[in-house]
Amino acid sequence: MIKRMLKDQAGFTLIEMLIVVILLGILAMLIIPQISVSTADANINTLQSNLASLRNAIELYYHQHNEVYPGAVSEADGTTATTNANADEAFIAQLTQYTDINGQTSTSKVGNFIYGPYLKATALPTNPFNVLNTLACDVAVVDVTNRTLIAPETAWAFHPVTGVFFANDAGGHNTL
Repeated sequence: MIKRMLKDQAGFTLIEMLIVVILLGILAMLIIPQISVSTADANINTLQSNLASLRNAIELYYHQHNEVYPGAVSEADGTTATTNANADEAFIAQLTQYTDINGQTSTSKVGNFIYGPYLKATALPTNPFNVLNTLACDVAVVDVTNRTLIAPETAWAFHPVTGVFFANDAGGHNTL
């Protein structure tokens, strides 16, 4: 009687289960590379969009401030930025706050502070390849073709003298 009950039960055999597992494995091998390609494409598109937005903001600042790029002058006193750290701080402040014609900044639109802010956020956008939003300026570069990565790795690099802005990650995106 027990043999008869077991014989009448319906179910999958071991062979059928193995075939299903193998088919699922084959499908996974076909789908996973497609997902990773889509992720890489999305990161490239995000990077290009962020670069375009930042470059547009930089160019608008340049034209409104007597052809001087953000970070080229210290935002505190309007003098030429002599160190990279001064240029980094000035660049971010000048693009995220209100400015006067000399590049000095204010958190509110009062008096002569009629320009900007050029970016809606209080920080730079994130580079999708290294997940950073930091900036490195190099005030010594005067060659417009120089896109040498600045160490240590940051999200973005900017040359305040020439206006060259690029991604500063190890993925070779400095040419975009």
